[in-house]
This record gives sequence, structure tokens and C-alpha cells, in this order.
Amino acid sequence: MTETAQLDDVARAPLAGRRALVTGGSRGIGAGIVRRLAADGAAVAFTYREAKGLANDLEQEIVGSGGIALAIQADSADPEALRAAIADTVGRFGGLEVLANNAGTSHHAPIEEFPMAEYDRLLAVNVRAIFVAIQAALPHLGAGGRIITIGSVLADRAPISGISVYSLTKAAVAGLSRSLARELGPRGITVNTVQPGPVATDANPDTGEFADAVRSATAVGHYGQPHDIADAVAFLAWAETRFVTGTTWNVDGGYAL
Repeated sequence: MTETAQLDDVARAPLAGRRALVTGGSRGIGAGIVRRLAADGAAVAFTYREAKGLANDLEQEIVGSGGIALAIQADSADPEALRAAIADTVGRFGGLEVLANNAGTSHHAPIEEFPMAEYDRLLAVNVRAIFVAIQAALPHLGAGGRIITIGSVLADRAPISGISVYSLTKAAVAGLSRSLARELGPRGITVNTVQPGPVATDANPDTGEFADAVRSATAVGHYGQPHDIADAVAFLAWAETRFVTGTTWNVDGGYAL
């Protein structure tokens, strides 16, 4: 079946005919976003850095269920690799309407012990990569385009020590999105940030003593799942949210209350 025919088959889905790129989409929250956008009818490309097996499995899972997916190896710390990923997406799908900036990294340490190499990598992946991806995507985003970036409630809340640089990067993301919403609004492009709270992933398990303490700090009494974040991203990608821009949306189970 051709890609055009597959898009026709999902014509009643809310994102039918839309083309999306998700950075860092092979696992965790990113994979949840890829699955949800594809389920809503979008053709979805996604980047991965090292998890080739997981990326290939996810691509085949979506294709096997009748969707369109494309896994692209690209380290978000490499601006040229990111630009190439966007070019590959546009070349394969013929355009781009949704950019979901999900790729991120973290490192926790007291400020006086924080390695400069880790500081540079956090800024490169969590901040510079978002700027690069948006800049490269904009020539392809017309009216109705969506830019959605995954931040963190830790931009606004500091429940533990050692996260100052990570929090810095996520606060920068929220500020960039708010300003770009003003800049790109006249072009019909919305820009929003989704700030997850505690979400169960392989890098952030919902079991153990630390998880128990975090869980007790939420209003709902449990961790979120990747699909909880993906649902919010998909909603912001729908046509129905055309009047929503510049928002910083906490999807955190009440963790930041």
C-alpha cells in the first residue's frame, strides 16, 4: 500500500494527512508520543541516538498496524544531524506540520561539582537542539503548523538538590516557547510546552524508595505513564487547539501544586 493510500485510510482520524517529527522517539515518553500521533492518523518520523533495535521495532509496529513511520538516527547534540533528520522527513513525507521536541538528557550533581562537559551536553541537547530543530523546520511549517516541546515541572519546582542545571535548561525551553508563540502567531503556527511531572520510564522507574517519596508528593497518588504525556501532545497537535499558543502545560498529576 502506498503512503498516500495509507493516509486516505485514516481520513477520519484527527491528524489524518498531517506529517510529524518527534525527536528522541524510540523509548519512554517519546515512543508514547510517536504511537499516539500515528494512532491519530499522522505520518510520523522520529529520531533516535543509539537505540537502533528499539527504533526499528517501533517503526515496524506502526507500519504493521497500517500507519506510516520513519526511524532516523540522529544525535540531538549534533545540529547537522538534526537538520538532516528534518530534511529526511520532508523528503519522505512531502512536508511537515508538527514538530515535537522530546529528546532530552539529564545529569544531577552539586553545582560546585558539576562537570563542564555535562553542562555543555545538557545545554546542547535540552536547549540548542530545540532551537536548531525549530529553525530548520520553520521553512516547512505553514499556517496550522504546530511546535510542541517537552519541558519539565522541574523548571518551576526544586524538590531535591543537584538539579539546578537541568532545571535551567527546562526553564529556558518554556521561555523560548512563550516568545516564539508571539513571533510565529501571525503565521498561524502555535508553539506550546508540555511539562511532565513524574512519569514511569526505564530511566525513571516508579518503584523504589525514591519513587515512593515522589508518588506521595503528587495529588493523584501515582506516577504518570508515557501515554499521559502523549495524549497532551496529540491534543495540542489537533486542529481544535488552533487558538492555544504560548502555554506551559503541567501534565504532572498535581506534583507541582
